Amino acid sequence: MLAIKNVTIVMPDHLIPDGVILTENGKITDFGRKLEIPLGAEIIDGGGNYAGPGLIDIHTHGDGDRYFYDDPHTVSDTLLRHGVTTVLPALYFNLNADEYIAAMDVIEDAVGKGKFRNFGGYYMEGPYLNPKFGCNRELNPWKGAIDKADYVPVVDRAAKNAKVWCVAPERENIEEFTAYAKSVNDGAVFSVAHSEATPDEIERLMPYGLRLGTHHTNATGTLESFPECRGVCVDETVQYNDEIYAEIICDFLGIHVHPYLQRLIVKIKGKDRIILISDAFVADGSPIPGCEEAFDINFDRSGEIAGSRMTLDTACANMMMHTGCSLCDVFGYASKNPARLLNMSAKGSVRKGNDADIIIVDHRFNVLKTIIKGEEYHGDQI
Repeated sequence: MLAIKNVTIVMPDHLIPDGVILTENGKITDFGRKLEIPLGAEIIDGGGNYAGPGLIDIHTHGDGDRYFYDDPHTVSDTLLRHGVTTVLPALYFNLNADEYIAAMDVIEDAVGKGKFRNFGGYYMEGPYLNPKFGCNRELNPWKGAIDKADYVPVVDRAAKNAKVWCVAPERENIEEFTAYAKSVNDGAVFSVAHSEATPDEIERLMPYGLRLGTHHTNATGTLESFPECRGVCVDETVQYNDEIYAEIICDFLGIHVHPYLQRLIVKIKGKDRIILISDAFVADGSPIPGCEEAFDINFDRSGEIAGSRMTLDTACANMMMHTGCSLCDVFGYASKNPARLLNMSAKGSVRKGNDADIIIVDHRFNVLKTIIKGEEYHGDQI
């Protein structure tokens, strides 16, 4: 049994001061104010800081220095040290079919050996996105016609582990791909990504399970109905439909999403439909003019923004700074909401019976301790 004491417990809509959380066999067994701690329990003293659910990063390619399929052991360790107790490795459209499969083989080998404890499935950022958008788009091998013979090996290999499939709804025959992916894994979520689709094209895929907007306001097109008149496109469709969650990359300078726009998105979407992501990528380009101080984002060699260098705890701290949101809110954006989107019913909140994935943070969201499945993480498990 593990007891976490001397913490303020962060609930979805309130705080519990002088809190204690009890765990056993990897599950939360009880929590509350000034609970009695059973004799013999291992005790973690939270030092008066805050305890909330472990973070769930549904969209990140690695840790900013390496991809998951380069070294899943090291990337997993980095993320766990930063409070990410569940992660969906994102596999990008610059991989061909054989490379997609090889990446999954490497990752799942690490999972099987106990070297990737926070693996939660895949975020498939491809293969069929709009080739106009995204960093490294010149390396996209999926620009041609959608062909079942090309995608079946990838979809079948990912199978139930593919939690999210990103699609550009304007691609010809994309509905055929979406239907097949759903037939292989009925529980998968579809996301509109790297797209200039119209509302009709996006909403046509909602019955298949399109419920997410990938890195909202980034890598999306703007349609102009008339000269000097702004049309409606992906961003407006994501904001309009209550069923669709909006991902946000929240960097320190607000380059991916301007702080004012972050506040607008919160106002429109509401606190229950926002998901913070890190979208950490690997790139070695120089910052574009005006972005020299952007220490937590990446640039490719053509001068394009190429994701971030963040872990999700940093995105949480940035979101608090840019929007004035509370600890309750930011745990919602980075844990509760992604758990709900992906139907991870045992994660995302401090609740009896849930997985004992808990992090202790200070008031600025610096991660002080990570507990995964009821064990304090020191790195020695891997």
